Amino acid sequence: MARVALVTGGTRGIGRAIVERLTADGIRVAAGYSGNTEAAEALKRETGAMVIKGNVGNFADCQHAVAAVEAELGPIDILV
Repeated sequence: MARVALVTGGTRGIGRAIVERLTADGIRVAAGYSGNTEAAEALKRETGAMVIKGNVGNFADCQHAVAAVEAELGPIDILV
C-alpha cells in the first residue's frame, strides 16, 4: 500500500517541488494551499495530487484537511 503525505503550502515554490518529488516516488500526496486556486489546479493536473484549501493557522481548517485526506487517500504517513 502506498504511503500518504500531506504537504502544507504545497502548490508553489519549495512545497510544490516536494509534492513533485513525492508523487514521482509513488507516494499519494495531498497539497494544502490557502488562496491561489489557479496554482492548485495546475498542480493537480500535472501531478495527480489531491489539493485542499485551508489555513494552517485555523484549527478547524486543519481538522477538515486531515479528515478529507484520510477519507480520500488513507491515513497520513508523512506531514510536511
